[in-house]
Amino acid sequence: MVSHSIPNALTIAGSDPSGGAGLQADIKTFSALGVYATNAITAVIAQNTRGVQAIEAVSATLIRTQLDHLLDDVEIDAVKIGMVASREVAETIAESLTERRPRWIVLDPVMVAKSGDRLVDDEGLRAVREVLVPLADVITPNLPEAAALLDRDTPNDVTAMEAMIGDLMALGAPYGLLKGGHLPQGRCPDLLWTPGGTRWLDAPRLATRNLHGAGCALSSAIAAKLAHLPAGESRAEEAIGTAKQWLHRALETSERLNVGQGNGPPHHFHAWW
Repeated sequence: MVSHSIPNALTIAGSDPSGGAGLQADIKTFSALGVYATNAITAVIAQNTRGVQAIEAVSATLIRTQLDHLLDDVEIDAVKIGMVASREVAETIAESLTERRPRWIVLDPVMVAKSGDRLVDDEGLRAVREVLVPLADVITPNLPEAAALLDRDTPNDVTAMEAMIGDLMALGAPYGLLKGGHLPQGRCPDLLWTPGGTRWLDAPRLATRNLHGAGCALSSAIAAKLAHLPAGESRAEEAIGTAKQWLHRALETSERLNVGQGNGPPHHFHAWW
């Protein structure tokens, strides 16, 4: 019987003391999906389910040191990049990952918290667009994030959403999932693009407020699914689809948790607990 080692994934993200978003959500997601979790922290955030109180960024020098020492030692199969607050940090991450290129890089262009708090400055936004998006294999913007990347208004219907795809693809990531949860309708249509074209991944809208960190969980689930692919296989479209199904179930079962008085988290361990 052939023994296969458990894949390793890395999250590069900010912290969330409530455990629902950021690197804590990523670590839970990796673990739930059978991937060994490693991390590099980009910011310490005072946050709960009701909002962000304070952010203290980690220096680019320390982020580079975290990445270099980890990547010198551990073979990483997939990376998820989350909160990047400045151009210097974006460039530092890009340099480190370019030197030790992992098989997969997933970018969640986190710019605004669920509470509406801005997490990235203007230069950081431009760096995400110019430096990190071209580095990524998969990006997962929601509609406000996609609008910020393209410097245009946020779409309010599927026609305007679909009209963004060409410009998003032109930023350089070969795969992407434009998340339509912000649309004012009864379903949550996500639009997937691949080198072969586009298709809709539709799902019913769930009656839950437990959406804190849902985007973090989805992007890290995609990274986990990609990490499980054998070397040389590029079934990214399948990984994205199964990750979306996993998140849907995590949201469906989130009422089993009792975390905070605001927007609670998805149930990352719904298959285990």
